[in-house]
Amino acid sequence: MKKRVIISVTSDLTTDNRIQKVANSLKNANFEVIVVARKTKQSLPFSANYKVHRFRTLFTKSFLFYAEFNTLLFFFLLFSKADIYLSNDLDTLLPNYLVTRIKKKRLIYDSHELFTEVPELYNRHFVKRIWSLVERFTLPSIKYCYTVCESIANYYNKKYGTKMQVVRNAPLQIDFVQENLFLHQEFPSKKIIIYQGAVNVGRGIEWIIDAMKYIENAVFLIIGDGDIRKKLELHAEQKQLKDKVYFLGKVASKELPNYTRCADLGVCLLSNKSLSYYYSLPNRIFDFMHARVPILASNFPEIASIINHYKIGECIEKHDPKSLAETINRMLNGSFDKSIFDIAIKENSWQNEEKTLLKIFNNALDSDTNI
Repeated sequence: MKKRVIISVTSDLTTDNRIQKVANSLKNANFEVIVVARKTKQSLPFSANYKVHRFRTLFTKSFLFYAEFNTLLFFFLLFSKADIYLSNDLDTLLPNYLVTRIKKKRLIYDSHELFTEVPELYNRHFVKRIWSLVERFTLPSIKYCYTVCESIANYYNKKYGTKMQVVRNAPLQIDFVQENLFLHQEFPSKKIIIYQGAVNVGRGIEWIIDAMKYIENAVFLIIGDGDIRKKLELHAEQKQLKDKVYFLGKVASKELPNYTRCADLGVCLLSNKSLSYYYSLPNRIFDFMHARVPILASNFPEIASIINHYKIGECIEKHDPKSLAETINRMLNGSFDKSIFDIAIKENSWQNEEKTLLKIFNNALDSDTNI
């Protein structure tokens, strides 16, 4: 009989490629998979070869959303049968923790980031304190947990005595196809700079927008949505850069590689005001790598270790418009040997990360307890 896993996450499943990869890997390993997520008016259509249950909530942000979602999730999990409950990030952990204690079932935790150190909690001391209390209440007694990079794993292991492992969010390695570069047809004779991911505070998007004034024969495409999108659209309009900066909105995970492959340069610039960002290893680093796109990124430990080791881009510390534009112009107009991506892709693929993931789940099944 197949073992059942219920995966819970507050994100929009259609653009969460980590959840999709984990669910597919478990499904292919003969687990029965149910994913519980959210659905909003902006959610894209989604279909999968595993079961999906998406909550429609009255509230879409702030404390009210998390309170509503966690309440719905608690009762869904309480009245659902499963052998393993997989909680993704701190905002789903409490209901999973409580239900697995009540039902004496196995809990696995996937921390996508340092949740209590994200920029959105900067100067929100009360909210940060609440999430920190949840973290301190749950994490020390969770036996099976993993995260996206060594720096975050080391942080949690030192702080809570956990044995957090690492499952990086690398893409599946597939045969590379450099075709249908449709964005080059839409922007003929232009170099294409791409940002992809959440359009939230601290992502360095405004730095690139400001630098575009000094970058010729190029466009900056922003793929994704988030809290500051409207603010950035207004900023680009005020800077009279509507012919150089384009907001493409959300793109489904299955379609995103078709956009990424069109880029001449991928950007991953983060603010250093957040420990979560400083220790992060964003998905787009691997997405650009697998699309054989040179990367311009912040000089943070996990990011720099990848880019400098494989020599697939540059890491910078200066973000003023002219310095940034100078670096971008040089990278766009220079020659770049894309064969160097071959080794990087081979050594950084989901096929490798999946082995650790499945080992964690099989060990959890073989154990009598989570503690």
